[in-house]
Amino acid sequence: MSDSPTRDELWALAHVERAALADDLAGLDAAQWGSPSLCGRWTVEETLAHLTAAGSVGRVRWLVSVLGARFDFDLHNDRRLAEHRGADPGETLDRFRRIIGRTTSTFGPTEAWLGEVVVHAQDIRRPLGLARTPSVEAVTPVARFFAGRDFTVAGRSAIESLRVEATDGPFTAGAGALVSGTTVALVMAMAGRAAYCDDLTGPGVQTLRERCGPA
Repeated sequence: MSDSPTRDELWALAHVERAALADDLAGLDAAQWGSPSLCGRWTVEETLAHLTAAGSVGRVRWLVSVLGARFDFDLHNDRRLAEHRGADPGETLDRFRRIIGRTTSTFGPTEAWLGEVVVHAQDIRRPLGLARTPSVEAVTPVARFFAGRDFTVAGRSAIESLRVEATDGPFTAGAGALVSGTTVALVMAMAGRAAYCDDLTGPGVQTLRERCGPA
């Protein structure tokens, strides 16, 4: 794959990561499904339902939903999450499996929607102690996207005046106090997940941790 993957290549990576997450979750018990994820107030099951919604709602439906919520994006997300959550965790997982191969999205570059899958998958895995991490091929374009702008997350602001370097791949960005670690740890820190700062090293880590907010 080239340094600048095509749209089709990015979606193929997203499909692989969705499938891997579905496989990881197949054996969860009720307590695990109800445990907190790293994504704010959402449980593991709710975060998965959010991913199903993200893979189901195109531009027109998204606009209608956002207008209906009067641009309250938390309300919009909660409504769409509830729509795509099943009657029980097994049904929630089945609904997610049905969108694994879709390319439905709203606005913005495909890297953003690959990032949606990568970040929320780790939001789920980390608290559950699931060891799998996404491939370097999948997380590198997400890292470059997050570092270049504040869009779905405030990635560029998170690493302002810092030098970030991946220890397992080609990703580097910025200038200043060094922060190094795996590409996925850098991605998650840029997405505001303070827990992943524990996986990073360098004199700039404390600055990045403070920008992530509470763990």
